[in-house]
Amino acid sequence: MHIVPLGLDHVVLRISDLNRSLVFYRDILGCVVDRRREGLGLYHLRAGAAQIDLVTLRGELGKKGGGPPIAEGPNMDHFCLRLETFDGPELIDYLRGHGLDPSEIAQRYGAEGDGPSLYVQDPDGNTVELKGPALQS
Repeated sequence: MHIVPLGLDHVVLRISDLNRSLVFYRDILGCVVDRRREGLGLYHLRAGAAQIDLVTLRGELGKKGGGPPIAEGPNMDHFCLRLETFDGPELIDYLRGHGLDPSEIAQRYGAEGDGPSLYVQDPDGNTVELKGPALQS
C-alpha cells in the first residue's frame, strides 16, 4: 500500500461562540456554510476544496472534548488558507476594518512554495495564516 496525500480535507475547531465564529469565517474570510448539524453542535464551512468544521462547546461533540481553547492550550498552532489573490495592503486594511490585528506580511514557505502571507487570530485565539500564490522564479 502506498498513501498519496492530495491536500487538506478539513480542520475541526472547538469554538466558544458560534455567531462570533461565523462572522469571522463566513462574513470576513468568505467561507460558505455547507451543512449545519445542530444536534451535534457541528457546522461545516466550505473553504475552496477544503472544509473548516466548527464544533460548539455546548453541542454533543463539544462536550466530549473538554473546555474552551485558551492561550495556554490552543486548538493548534495555526492552519493556513490559500487565497486566490493576495493584495497585501488591501487585505490588511480589510482585516483592520473588521477590528482584527493582522501580522506583517512576510514570504513564507507552503505547499506551493514561497509566497506572501500574514497571520490573524480568529475569535477563539486560533491563528489563521492567509497565504497568496507562490512566487514564480
